[in-house]
Amino acid sequence: MVKQKLSGVPETLLIPLWARAIETKKSNSIIKDYKAVEMMDSIDYDFSKFDNTWMSQVGVAVRTELLDNATKIFINKHPNAVVINIGCGLDTRFSRLDNNKIRWYELDLPEPIRIKKQFFMETERYKMIAKSVLDYSWINEIHVSNESILIIVEGLLMYFTEQEVKSLINKLVTIFTNAEMLFEMMSPTLVKRSKQHDTASKVGVAFKWGIKNGKEMLKYNKKIHFIAEWNYFDYHKDRWRWLRWVVLIPALKNCFSNRIVHLRFS
Repeated sequence: MVKQKLSGVPETLLIPLWARAIETKKSNSIIKDYKAVEMMDSIDYDFSKFDNTWMSQVGVAVRTELLDNATKIFINKHPNAVVINIGCGLDTRFSRLDNNKIRWYELDLPEPIRIKKQFFMETERYKMIAKSVLDYSWINEIHVSNESILIIVEGLLMYFTEQEVKSLINKLVTIFTNAEMLFEMMSPTLVKRSKQHDTASKVGVAFKWGIKNGKEMLKYNKKIHFIAEWNYFDYHKDRWRWLRWVVLIPALKNCFSNRIVHLRFS
């Protein structure tokens, strides 16, 4: 078994791993991630604490599908792209989407990267950086010339303060000009309900940052351009059980669902 020393926010990276593995085993699965199943079975952790947290489980499955599809489109358009996966956790996206040309960087704290290296090998095109995203020295380890850049930030920003998010976004805009970014946003309503969240509450963490919609990011920097956003409730409505009726009211739909936001820097 792979030992782990995760606690606090880093422990939350086990939630999407569990959710993807559970989804993969379903007959009507939204996504298939067999590597996640292997990893979950190999990590010394009591994943049973997430039993019956179906809302987060479906949310992660939809989130994975949305990010996979958007990343595929970007890679098809830019086959020699550089992808920077910030707060990568135990994500397996590179192994599923690699076109044998892209270069991919995984960034996370030392313990998540240590665990990840038990399952993945670095190559010339696949690198792991064991640093905090707020320790901007990690930028010196990203080697880019004229390649198109995609930045992915999944399941991370809601744990930062607004000032930390602003600082990070402005640093990314300044350094990675003409890049595109995909990130997960949470509504202010859900941020306030951290203690009621089905999985976050089980690992004792609280959310700190949320926005009403992706266009609020335009206030952070004049070089940010909004492309699109995708609400989780718009996909696989049969899996949302009773929530599919709640979201027929637009105000409630936007208050109680996360979204993926697509931005471009220029």
